[in-house]
Amino acid sequence: MSHQIRRDHSRFRNIVKGMIKQNLKKYITHGEMIGRKGKDLVTIPVPQIEIPRFRYGDKEQGGVGQGEGDAGDPVGGGDPQDGDQPGQGEAGNQGGEHELEVEVNLEELAELLGEELQLPKIEPRGHKTLKSKVDKYTSIASQGPNSLRHFKRTFKETLKRQIATGLYDPNKPILVPIKKDFRYRSWKSEVKNENSAVIIYMMDVSGSMGDEQKEIVRTESFWINTWLRSQYQGLETRYIIHDATAREVDEDTFYRTRESGGTLISSAYKLCEEIIANDYPPSDWNIYPFHFSDGDNWSGEDTKICLDLLENSLLKKVNAFCYGQVESRYGSGQFYKDLNETFGKEHEQVFLSRIENKEGILQSIKDFLGKGK
Repeated sequence: MSHQIRRDHSRFRNIVKGMIKQNLKKYITHGEMIGRKGKDLVTIPVPQIEIPRFRYGDKEQGGVGQGEGDAGDPVGGGDPQDGDQPGQGEAGNQGGEHELEVEVNLEELAELLGEELQLPKIEPRGHKTLKSKVDKYTSIASQGPNSLRHFKRTFKETLKRQIATGLYDPNKPILVPIKKDFRYRSWKSEVKNENSAVIIYMMDVSGSMGDEQKEIVRTESFWINTWLRSQYQGLETRYIIHDATAREVDEDTFYRTRESGGTLISSAYKLCEEIIANDYPPSDWNIYPFHFSDGDNWSGEDTKICLDLLENSLLKKVNAFCYGQVESRYGSGQFYKDLNETFGKEHEQVFLSRIENKEGILQSIKDFLGKGK
């Protein structure tokens, strides 16, 4: 019975996985999972799944080919002169189409995303790894706490001692361990290298960035996090918002704040540089700054400061710098042009993407992550 349950559960998971893969673009575009996520699982709405089976009606009831009626009469008993009259009649009491909410592991979701976009596995640059101690129980000791007592080895030692001393009686196989027979699990500490990464999100929250633009950023960042988390043992996220000034905030504030001031993009890049210098040595961390804006900057002079910060500082410390320009009716889009003119679309570390609307999220993710940096 348990084998059959496991088999049916595995079959169900494969069906769900196939449906998610089939509708992945819809989930990415509309962000249907955002807000229903836990630490390791997300809840996805999928159409209700029913296993095909025969349904038998009451033997007393008539059906097609049974009961009263003549050849040519419409099925259902209606008057052929009436014709179809949609919308008439009383409200029904039957259920409509239902959706089933299914929990999916983030690792599975990342795997589906990688398959859909053909994303290469990320190879951490340099020796950016953090060391952690892992205790493994690999041997047996003659001393230790009772909680680690190894019963099988203890009774084996008891049996060997009693046989050697002639105390063992096969007709009465009673084993009584003494202190020197006790054996305990023993551990060994190993140093394990874990690749760790940090994502530093930056977003323009000036008046020209509306709710629609922020929803695009929110949806895309969820999928970026999902993929990078599958590539690194440890992943941290930091959030910076900016208009004419920049400040670090929590995730909720990042997506909800809207200001009405002007825009100085360099304020965000300076704060990003400061966070890296204080908390994330490039020798220990894989660093990913993502900046989202509608492309407006206060002045060409500030843009020059941004380009200088990138070329002479940030790009020397990060795996990749990603700029996503979210189209807005109020944004000029000039900053994308300036970055493209300076670094080009094929730069080794600078990745640029134009996101016209929610339909553009999928391509934008591939623009950012498709090189495996």
